[in-house]
Amino acid sequence: MCGITGYVGKRKAAEILLGGLARLEYRGYDSAGLAVVNGGKMNIRKKVGKVKELKAVASDVEGTVGIGHTRWATHGEPSEKNAHPHVPSDSSFALVHNGIVENYSTLREMLTRNGCTFYSETDTEVLVKLIDHIKKTESLTLQLATRKALTQVQGTYGICICSQEDPDILIAARMGSPLIVGVGEEEYFVASDASAFLEYTRNVLHLNDGEMAVVHRTEGHQVSTLAGQALSPRLVALEGSLEQIEKGGYKHFMLKEIMEQPTALLNCMRGRVCISNEPGSPVLGSQVGDRAHPLLRPAPIKSGVSLTLGGIEQLVGPEGAKYTMLDKLRAARRIIICGCGTSWHAGLVGEYILETLCKVPVEVEYASEFRYRNAVLRADEDVVIVISQSGETADTLAALRYAKSQGVLCMGICNTVGSTIARETDGGIYLHAGPEIGVASTKAFTCQVTVLAMLALRISHTRTISDAQYSELALALSSLPNKIDDLIRQNESKIVEIAKVYRFAHHCLFLGRGYNYPVALEGALKMKEISYIHAEGYPAAEMKHGPIALIDHLMPVIFVAMKDSIYDKVKSNIQEVRARKGTVIAITDEGNDELDGLCEYVIHIPKVCEEVSPILTVVPLQLLSYHIAIMRGCDVDMPRNLAKSVTTE
Repeated sequence: MCGITGYVGKRKAAEILLGGLARLEYRGYDSAGLAVVNGGKMNIRKKVGKVKELKAVASDVEGTVGIGHTRWATHGEPSEKNAHPHVPSDSSFALVHNGIVENYSTLREMLTRNGCTFYSETDTEVLVKLIDHIKKTESLTLQLATRKALTQVQGTYGICICSQEDPDILIAARMGSPLIVGVGEEEYFVASDASAFLEYTRNVLHLNDGEMAVVHRTEGHQVSTLAGQALSPRLVALEGSLEQIEKGGYKHFMLKEIMEQPTALLNCMRGRVCISNEPGSPVLGSQVGDRAHPLLRPAPIKSGVSLTLGGIEQLVGPEGAKYTMLDKLRAARRIIICGCGTSWHAGLVGEYILETLCKVPVEVEYASEFRYRNAVLRADEDVVIVISQSGETADTLAALRYAKSQGVLCMGICNTVGSTIARETDGGIYLHAGPEIGVASTKAFTCQVTVLAMLALRISHTRTISDAQYSELALALSSLPNKIDDLIRQNESKIVEIAKVYRFAHHCLFLGRGYNYPVALEGALKMKEISYIHAEGYPAAEMKHGPIALIDHLMPVIFVAMKDSIYDKVKSNIQEVRARKGTVIAITDEGNDELDGLCEYVIHIPKVCEEVSPILTVVPLQLLSYHIAIMRGCDVDMPRNLAKSVTTE
């Protein structure tokens, strides 16, 4: 959840650390701090609040080696004493940490008995004092003391250490929390996310769990296990550009990412969905982007449409008995989807699509619950799909590892190339949505649903759906970028008008049915995440089993009411709300005027087949939440108490 930066080289460290922290602030923004070594002295600056507060007191700090941190509080309230970096009593080194030391109480009691005192409430200070205690009592180097201390830690961590005694090195280690090393010319960077140093280098080393790196200003880097076994990780060149992680003229990252959805969907489908009889199709092109095996078996072109997903065509399984993931998916007796938050909602849409098209039972699990409930899995019948924008979500990673321990084939859907989920799954599909910086997920959701729809089409084609259905749905997917663009252009002014009316609401309900029930959940999540209005999402028919008691003239009720197979049922639910003097906002198809007399506001969006309609219907809800939050004076990019990448339980 926290953001870590580290630098050693020839440049001014404070400038690089502060710039990196500003780009990592979406990971936590309760407090921030840095430590820079200069002239044999450790210079530390900390401030409660955002990175701009730290910059005001730290930009003049001199030195070419240091570490920085932006915090999402777990142990102890946001304060300068609890802010990172933390140091031992002699300030001989400084440490920043992302994660949770679960046995910190036991370690703290042991250290207290040995004469250690503590100035903060944090588990991180306990780790610092443990390293210092081992270093001094056993006369070890800082590297060896760190290695030994980490073997006593239970929980998760990504750490970076700079030393007053050896100002040419940084020490980094990870267990469960993301950490990467950037490699430049006689300079090194350490960060939770490559965005912190992308302007300086694109060459990175990915640390795996249980690994430690020591980087030296001029002597290079060493990577080893905590047991001391030397490793030779591969240097990877990152894609992407600095412009992708800037606001690009928008006031907020969230608005930029909502507006980027047509482009994000194009990139998600590029080279995957090909419309051969439409040369101008924006999704024409060769297959790119999946973690593809040389063995590719593109779906045969029928009615001018083809769909290729290289990430599920690769060979998996033991030597001598290999098969493709697509074969396993088609043979599965059950598919289990695990995710958290918005990714869980995307999984729910995927459940509807996969069951409808592929005729296979699908279960969608909260990853945080799946990992602890001893789920019964069958290696020969089940496939587990894990969904995570960052590819580092702690609960989703734990669910993945549990499934793998049961011998189940695991597939990943994530946005971040080289992330832990991307490396640990048997195969998978990247979103290619581009960096998502705003804490409230927008374009990742629509791309996740798009990937699930493409997956369902690839599994079901020639088996459980006709060529006509296949072509219709593939064409519907390819039309979505233009339709989202039209939707935003035609409706944003009306959505701003609606936001002005309902910005003072204390509660609201989001209701939908079928494919759009998960959209109601996602709309409610967006509203409470960024505007702090209490919002709930329900299947529309469940309203009369309790929530209808809440409805009065002060509570807006937002319906997703597309003219699909259950439209008449949703229309009846709208009548039930009107009978109780509720105020109704409806999202429905262009040309449908049946709801105009029933609702205070109707948002008309382009028509599309119901299987992929959630990719359209969610966009007005994203915009409504955004504009209400702005009018309420909320910080939409960094809402209170939240962080983007949830790497702790």
